[in-house]
Amino acid sequence: MARQGLVTTVFSRAGTAAVVGWVGSARDRAAGARGLLDDSGRQGSAPSVPAGDYAAVLVYRDRILLMRDEQARVPLFFRECGGRVSAVSTSVRCLGSVTELEPRYFCRYLTGNLAQPHSDLTPFAGVHRVLGGEVVELSPTGRLRRRTLRRTRRATGPPEPTANGSGLDGAAQQLRLALENAVGRRMGTTTACHVSGGTDSTSVALLAARLLAAERGGDGGLVLLAGRFSRGELAAERPYLDVAMEEIRRHTPAVRPVIIDADDVADFDDFQHHAGDADEPHAHAFRAPFWARLHAAAAELGCDTLLTGCGADPIVDANPFHLHRLARTGALRQMTEQARAWAAESEQGLRDIVRAYVVQPAFPLAAERITALRGGGTVLGGLGTFNRPRWLRSGFARAHGYRDAGIAESRFMFGRKPEQSLYDAANYLAAPDLLSWQRARRDGFFLSHPFLDPEVVATMSRLPAAATFRPGRPKAVLRAAMADLLPAPIGGRAVKVPFNDLYARGLRRHGDELIALCRSARHPLVAEMFDVETLCRAVREARLGLGDSYSWDRVNSSLALVAWLERLDRRSGALGEAMPVSAGS
Repeated sequence: MARQGLVTTVFSRAGTAAVVGWVGSARDRAAGARGLLDDSGRQGSAPSVPAGDYAAVLVYRDRILLMRDEQARVPLFFRECGGRVSAVSTSVRCLGSVTELEPRYFCRYLTGNLAQPHSDLTPFAGVHRVLGGEVVELSPTGRLRRRTLRRTRRATGPPEPTANGSGLDGAAQQLRLALENAVGRRMGTTTACHVSGGTDSTSVALLAARLLAAERGGDGGLVLLAGRFSRGELAAERPYLDVAMEEIRRHTPAVRPVIIDADDVADFDDFQHHAGDADEPHAHAFRAPFWARLHAAAAELGCDTLLTGCGADPIVDANPFHLHRLARTGALRQMTEQARAWAAESEQGLRDIVRAYVVQPAFPLAAERITALRGGGTVLGGLGTFNRPRWLRSGFARAHGYRDAGIAESRFMFGRKPEQSLYDAANYLAAPDLLSWQRARRDGFFLSHPFLDPEVVATMSRLPAAATFRPGRPKAVLRAAMADLLPAPIGGRAVKVPFNDLYARGLRRHGDELIALCRSARHPLVAEMFDVETLCRAVREARLGLGDSYSWDRVNSSLALVAWLERLDRRSGALGEAMPVSAGS
């Protein structure tokens, strides 16, 4: 067995496995890698895709297997030509050629911020992505035999009653057990936890502290990582952060709190570096400066895993697309009654709730087109998740399949059963992993998200709406599950201050630089793809506060693409080396 950073290599009579990340348990990576090698090597059996955060290359005498876990946190790519795979890497730019780009990828990327993890397309022609939960089988000489998707956590059929009836208490017990298991699987030798003072991150950190206290008698091994603001909107989070830190340390006094003062940080700081050096275009690169500070501190302390609270909003809250299921099964009176309750809870109108969770999932592209027509004369007016932004040239969109990409994206987000598609989409939307792979080789760790664990997702998808929805109390199941641990100020809070202040500050500080970046871009694809002046106008409108989160996401992703293309020729394959494919090597 050999261990080098995030890579664990194991050998046996059956073959060799190189695993990036961990399988089964983050604490014993060698055992997980051996188990994966042995289980996948059994003749006549379909390879399983166990839980974990990993990408793996398994080399046997008669075949080679490439696989990723279903969460798809660690990337894996292969270069293919004429049906033969010549190399494999966790870095797409190690395999691709800057002179052979794939325009269809950029159309798919620009339809929304979910495209990258679940699309086979990559920025480079001839380079493919191993999908989450996929097993790619090659011959010993690299001939591509088959690609198989193996989903392990899909829930089928209607929701099931909870173990103790359909009440909140039974649902809370199931979620608590699943979440404890998810946190336990992700605990490393030295574990860091994001702590923001919100319900989600505090829950994860408290469970991690309890596990360490039970196993080690409270002797440490846990780092609490937080960014602190003393001015602006985010300063209102500081009292909650202090309460969370105090409560966690009460359970495990030896934890190490690391609090980073972040008053001077803003979105888009050093944007060209963060967006341009990414392995592929990254829609959330604008937020990288804040996370970079926290992750640098965790790396200095030698952490080997970092747990977040990402994913809790869509996963452990009541599922609003349950209304869509009621409508399509003909339970219109029940749907209307529950929609009224949703509207009262969220302070929205009944019509808004029905449009968002019943009508739009059924006709997503048509609904967005109608909204765009009502958007007025601004560039950002009415711009939603799928319809073409005005700065994307119509000729480029037609030539390279933007409409088909939008249809594919809408089907992924809503599918035939939007209440189930919510969980699939949340895996990519809620945890974009801004730096977890871009910085992974340098930091020695990447992010892991207990709320997106397959067991947690399966648990929540089985629960009936009656057990999860409490008007006026978001994430009721999580609050009940953590009632014995969460301090009252955090367990009782209904809303959390968003990062809008950081975004507005970044646009005020860097708006002119972003416009200059677009106007000075020299990569030929930028001018072919974008009407640069219209994109600059969109930046100015966002700077003035026009638009909404959906339209700002479209601006952010386009700016990240411009920065990525501009630095494309200046980068080497430093993020990872390509591995030649040969069973005899």
